[in-house]
Amino acid sequence: MIHPTKLMRGALLALAILGAAPLAGPSIPLLGVVTAQAQEQLVGSVLFEGNRRFSDSQLLAMVDVSASGIFTQQRLAADTESIRQAYDRDGFLSVSVTSRTEATADGRVRVVFVVNEGNRAGIAAINFTGNNAFGANSLKSNMLTKETGFLSWLLKDDSYDERKIAVDRERTRLFYANRGYPDAQVTSVGEYDAAKNAYFINFTVNEGQKYEFSNVGIETSINGLNTDALKSSVRTGKGASYSAADLQESIEDMSYEATVQGYSFADVRARLDRDVTNGTFNVTYLVDEGARLYVERINITGNTKTRDFVIRRELEFAEGDPFNRALVVRGRKNIDELGFFSAVNLTTTQGSAADKVVINIAVTESSTGEYGATAGYSTVDGILGEISLTERNFLGRGQYLRAAIGASQAGRTFDFSFTEPRFMGLKVSAGVDAYHRISDETSSSVYGSQATGGQVRAGIPLTDDLSATLFAGGERKIIIDKNPADSTLVKNDQEFYKAFAGYTLTWNGLDDTKKPTEGLFATFTQQYIGWDHSLIKSEARARYYVPIIQDSGIVGSVRGQAGIVNDLSGNGVSTVEAFSPGSQLIRGFEGGGLGPRIQNGQYLGAVAYAGASAEVQFPIPGLPESYGLTGAVWADAAWIDGNNVPRLSGNTVDPNSIDVPIRTSIGASLIWDSPFGPLRGDVAHVLNKSTTDRTQVFQITMQSLF
Repeated sequence: MIHPTKLMRGALLALAILGAAPLAGPSIPLLGVVTAQAQEQLVGSVLFEGNRRFSDSQLLAMVDVSASGIFTQQRLAADTESIRQAYDRDGFLSVSVTSRTEATADGRVRVVFVVNEGNRAGIAAINFTGNNAFGANSLKSNMLTKETGFLSWLLKDDSYDERKIAVDRERTRLFYANRGYPDAQVTSVGEYDAAKNAYFINFTVNEGQKYEFSNVGIETSINGLNTDALKSSVRTGKGASYSAADLQESIEDMSYEATVQGYSFADVRARLDRDVTNGTFNVTYLVDEGARLYVERINITGNTKTRDFVIRRELEFAEGDPFNRALVVRGRKNIDELGFFSAVNLTTTQGSAADKVVINIAVTESSTGEYGATAGYSTVDGILGEISLTERNFLGRGQYLRAAIGASQAGRTFDFSFTEPRFMGLKVSAGVDAYHRISDETSSSVYGSQATGGQVRAGIPLTDDLSATLFAGGERKIIIDKNPADSTLVKNDQEFYKAFAGYTLTWNGLDDTKKPTEGLFATFTQQYIGWDHSLIKSEARARYYVPIIQDSGIVGSVRGQAGIVNDLSGNGVSTVEAFSPGSQLIRGFEGGGLGPRIQNGQYLGAVAYAGASAEVQFPIPGLPESYGLTGAVWADAAWIDGNNVPRLSGNTVDPNSIDVPIRTSIGASLIWDSPFGPLRGDVAHVLNKSTTDRTQVFQITMQSLF
């Protein structure tokens, strides 16, 4: 019996022989061969029509039919469906995609995809049921999916995507798990309304029982380990709401502290004992000797631009070191916080031996260069604009480079900045700044100036929350006074030279630097200014945040700031080095609008000041969270030293400028978290002021911590 496979091979061989050298006699067409050859046509080009959401290059990456490729109807149909699905995932549910082919002069095929996008479907509403502990706005603010708002056309964050919805369900569950509800369950259903071309998404929450942490203890089997030093790593204090995040961070920090003590193989676990009746968890952290594993190799992939060493230096271990899971987690977090990658995946695999581990780090790079021109308006500077070039990962070395040219009705600026985050491989940043700034005469300043200068600086982390910056530099300033009669303190073309050196201490204990709700942020700067001067200039600023109602979006803050210039020469403080407090100290006043003046109204500046502020920020009822708008009410107070003033040079102080030592104001604000940065508009009512102070009812500023 002949095997079927051998029979098939023989048939194919016979066909090949017949095709190569046909026998004499009547021609017998080989139908299978002829048909296949007729279908094989080369694709000359691929074109797209009607596409606005995706560019030609983006669509070309979605299709298999490509220039110089082989055309088949099956491949064309598959590519048409791929394009349609891409639009469908982006919310264009009414999209239609067709195709046509055109013959070219060289006998090839031109493929044209015709896209009719229709209108993108949005998110009409996101609703919650079963959420008794937290309001809908708090839950929405934690989600990736947003309701359609007036900026949705720009942000594109209101598209319905099942993958995003799945992530939002998990984010909502974790939101509850980190706020006392470990058993919370979340489900969702999306309903499409064809009449509105929008989705209604309904989330159902089963919150479960609320729990708190009760007794917390630490047990260890490692001789010599100082458990008292580990207690500072515990975030699960007695009486605090249950939090899965606090548990995990406590485990990681405790494991890291054990490593610092020299126990690299320490393994930390949390044992939880649930008390359903009292709604509490007793927590015992078990610190034991883990498996003795070593890092055999670290593989890094996906970094086409970023150099390997930029990623490796964020790890606190290298090949050959003991494997510690807490250090691995911390390293992944450090890499992610660089801001160079859209995704960081870290996995471990078995090495060449039982006690060896291979660490695989796969990154997806994102754009780190920003080229742009911006324009805006400030009540202080008027119309302003800037052209800038910023690269946060210069040459793939993790270096920061920025060059900018700015202009406003008050002057022009030219700035350059460069920072090396790991100088000489150490955890010390080093940088240089250079600038040229032109200030024009304005209604609040009777003279202008040109200042050219620069500085070198170094940043040193002292603790997890405290850092220090050392700096030194110099500056040359030329006075420009088009109306010399207006100014009696300085002269036109007068030059001031200064050299300075100092330091800044920064404490950052905020839970979120961009949108803080809890914690303290404080700075203290002190510098010596020499050459034409002999001064010590000191400034301190601090702001403390606290949630007034937990997870409601209502946040209170108190702010304090003070500054003083001490003259060491005995000649007095020059007006060019005095403080010019304004709206950054107390709202409702112009820049340089409060403080000592001479008889002709020229502003002197202040040698000492202090201020305090209290503010409450809150979400605006009825407005979707996706609008990014919040409101605030506040009260400010400031003191300006009127007894000690800058050098007078034969002039006398106007007593009307120092007749009120303390200024106060109250007001309300609208804050917009815009795509261009946080903006705020303040409406102020001044309660106390001196006779010559210059006030303003409304101002627009960039939101800042101070």
